[in-house]
Amino acid sequence: HNANIHRSVHKLAEESTEIFESSRQNIASFINASTEETIFTKNATESINLVAYAWGLDLQKGDEIITTIMEHHSNIVPWQFLASRGIKLKFIDITDDGFLKMDELENELNSKTKLVAATHVSNVLGTINPVEEITSMAHDAGALCLIDAAQSVPKLPVDVKKINCDF
Repeated sequence: HNANIHRSVHKLAEESTEIFESSRQNIASFINASTEETIFTKNATESINLVAYAWGLDLQKGDEIITTIMEHHSNIVPWQFLASRGIKLKFIDITDDGFLKMDELENELNSKTKLVAATHVSNVLGTINPVEEITSMAHDAGALCLIDAAQSVPKLPVDVKKINCDF
């Protein structure tokens, strides 16, 4: 269909909007999300940038973001941009066999932590991170949690309500 969505009462625009919204409902259902919280972007990089450059611009000097050393470039660079503005960026290490050091994450979380950003499945190592536990730990510390599920959604059942991530 060649018409802009949500922009007209023209037949093609209405059909395009219907197809778009139907797709959004299907995808939301696929990951157990609500349609209202399902936002389309070009890719995971754009999604993470959207969080960093919209939500992240409210962070104050001294606030902290925690991520991991197993992240894709798209889940590191936006946080480095914020670090250039005085936000402290921390990286959680991995074990020799490629698993996230969860005890290190627990030790690094504090009242200054505003976000934990972690991949669900590493595109380099293939490690499947315990995202429910990561999200729970972040929330217990008063932080939000971003889960990069670009590698997991096509291959694993993903339930965002169960994961309880914020982004």
